[in-house]
Amino acid sequence: MMSDARRNRYQVLAVCGFLVAAVGLVFGQTVHYEFIVLDDPACVYENSRVLAGWTWQGVSWAFTDLQHAGIWVPLTWLSHMGDCQLYGLNAGGHHLTNVLLHAVTAVLLFLVLRQMTGRLWPSGLVAAVFAIHPLRVESVAWITERKDVLSGLFFVLTLAAYARYVRHPFSWTRYLVVLAVFMLGLMAKPILVTLPLVLWLLDYWPLGRWGSDGDWLIFRPGHHAEHGRAEKCACPLTPPGSRRWLLLEKAPLVAAAIAFGSLTILAHGQGTLAINQPSALSWRLGVAILAYVGYLRMFFDPVGLALPYPPPSADLSPWVVGGAVLLLLLITIIAVALRRKRPYLLVGWLWYLFMLAPVSGLVQFGFQAMGDRFTYLSQIGLCVALAWAVADSIVSRPYRRAAFGAAAASLLVVLMGCSWRQASFWRDSETLLNHTLECAPGNVWTYDGLGIVALQRGQMAEAADRFRAVIASKANFGPTRFTYLAVAHYNYGVILASQGRLDEAFQQFEQAVQWNPADPAAHNNLGHVLLMRGQLERGLSECREAIKIDPEFPEAHFNVGNVLLVRGQVDEAIQEYRLALKAKPAFAEAHDHLGMALAKRGQIDDAIAEYRLALESKPDCPAEVHNHFGLALAARGRFDEAAVQYREALVLRPHFVEARQNLYRALAATALQ
Repeated sequence: MMSDARRNRYQVLAVCGFLVAAVGLVFGQTVHYEFIVLDDPACVYENSRVLAGWTWQGVSWAFTDLQHAGIWVPLTWLSHMGDCQLYGLNAGGHHLTNVLLHAVTAVLLFLVLRQMTGRLWPSGLVAAVFAIHPLRVESVAWITERKDVLSGLFFVLTLAAYARYVRHPFSWTRYLVVLAVFMLGLMAKPILVTLPLVLWLLDYWPLGRWGSDGDWLIFRPGHHAEHGRAEKCACPLTPPGSRRWLLLEKAPLVAAAIAFGSLTILAHGQGTLAINQPSALSWRLGVAILAYVGYLRMFFDPVGLALPYPPPSADLSPWVVGGAVLLLLLITIIAVALRRKRPYLLVGWLWYLFMLAPVSGLVQFGFQAMGDRFTYLSQIGLCVALAWAVADSIVSRPYRRAAFGAAAASLLVVLMGCSWRQASFWRDSETLLNHTLECAPGNVWTYDGLGIVALQRGQMAEAADRFRAVIASKANFGPTRFTYLAVAHYNYGVILASQGRLDEAFQQFEQAVQWNPADPAAHNNLGHVLLMRGQLERGLSECREAIKIDPEFPEAHFNVGNVLLVRGQVDEAIQEYRLALKAKPAFAEAHDHLGMALAKRGQIDDAIAEYRLALESKPDCPAEVHNHFGLALAARGRFDEAAVQYREALVLRPHFVEARQNLYRALAATALQ
């Protein structure tokens, strides 16, 4: 007959196997999906630092840059770099990493909860719901949200390290492991800033460190709070008969959270905490309250999920907000009232409130009011509260266990089906955005995304219609309205500039700058149009403003270099081109213009090297690059090679008079050699 230990071991392995299989069935389809136009370009496939893979320059950028994407997440950048090193721009490989990280996190969550509580099936149910709930789709299927699954992994690892730390006499080594893993999680995504509060809750239940008499309690392996077996820990750093140590030991964690949170606010720039405006503060408070209730609804009714959820109008109904406040207070009062008999209800509920606080909307990061990805860690608390409540209600009633088992299995099957369908919408940008419009009609921000899709396909007329629809929209999504309007004006300006309608493009870029003064691309494009219109001083000023906002903005350095080159300030121009290439090594136009500047200084060999790099970076370079290359080769007496470049230029532009004349000269010189 099988021993209890062996049976338990097989049950643990079975749960772990189920979690991995369930994640694979639901999210395995994403390995065939594409990148999407929302944030994936800036974070992955148009980010030269990431595309280069692991380089010293890239690692330095990951830890020191506070501008890109408005968030400081060095560990996430390193993860994306690793994917590019392994998979290049094969989106399936990037998706696979997300799926694997999520599967590992789900398994570890189960093991940690079981270790802390000694309860196998409630722990397994929590991990299973976490793994396959439809709200997880956005975090797993969106490559940009690598920061969710990566920070989630370190979140669970921090819980595991903390459980090990409290189950033994005090050890600085074990404590520093907790701190180190926590800091790694913050470097993946700073949403973990409230994790010290969750650890404090876990001290209450299931770790039982509070104790009825205020002593610091510690459990030996295999002993758990709900079994009532604990012994006092003889630790010289523990103040006898006081719970203050439980707070004191969290101080370094809180300090780390404050430091990393401050970096995030600094990276996000102005507007993150615009609470000096009373209307904005009251509006954000109302949005945060509604978000807490909205996420509750989505947890129990995960249908109609969209990306993103635009913020409500500036005029929030006080009755709606008041009703939401009453609901949240009622749940809190019930959890507090039952804290002695059912402590997991209070712990789970406060876990939800604490972990959601950084992304509730009170502190505004980005355009959206809500996002499915924000529930990745917060709703684990709800799962814990419900799973243990149900488990305790059936523990002494065998006939209920079978019913509970059948209900739980049915629930997981339904969730897997809903999640599989939700994940199927992420196959490409157009499918995802059209689904969003079905779920949230009138979501004008989605028109921006569809416009970008049309723009990438060269469907200029359709893209222009999408952007004009956003600009003409009368929707007013509160203080964050500037975001989607700025994007629409910017993209419409790009279309107009490509059509040579510079005056109209100027108006659109000017509007984009007015709506979002912190956008370096809008300043740069406005400057570029001004330069093309001959307004050199103002154009130069706008490009330099873009550099002031983002010191590594390559196109802005390129534009400034062009003006300086025209003015004869060759050395200064060379410096600007080199700065552009430092930020974007595969910038073919910058290589070409740097070659021109070097040739003017008589550094012909260096110029030839730059022209070669330009052609390597962009094989379909314009005819002018081949002509410049030919001139440099001819200056070195390499007329045969120069003639080859001139012919390439004429293939691209048959009526290129200068290249034809240069070809004749090269051929004549060859004949005389």
